[in-house]
Amino acid sequence: MTYIAEINVMPQKEILDPQGKAVKLGLHNLHIDNVGDVRIGKHIRLEVEAESESAARETVEAACKQLLANLIMESYEYTIHQ
Repeated sequence: MTYIAEINVMPQKEILDPQGKAVKLGLHNLHIDNVGDVRIGKHIRLEVEAESESAARETVEAACKQLLANLIMESYEYTIHQ
């Protein structure tokens, strides 16, 4: 069965986000001043072939921990659906 994993990887709150700061400054320069903090992350969509949702979760966890997220600087969350 094919499962779709939607993964969001974001810098941890304690880590400075220079891209987010640059975007916030750009918004300010465009006179869009009602925006608070800006953080830039990445969105990843995986199609996972697995026998069950729990097997798909194991695959996604392994991919996130070993490749998709730098756990020292980033956190991740995901949803899985068919």
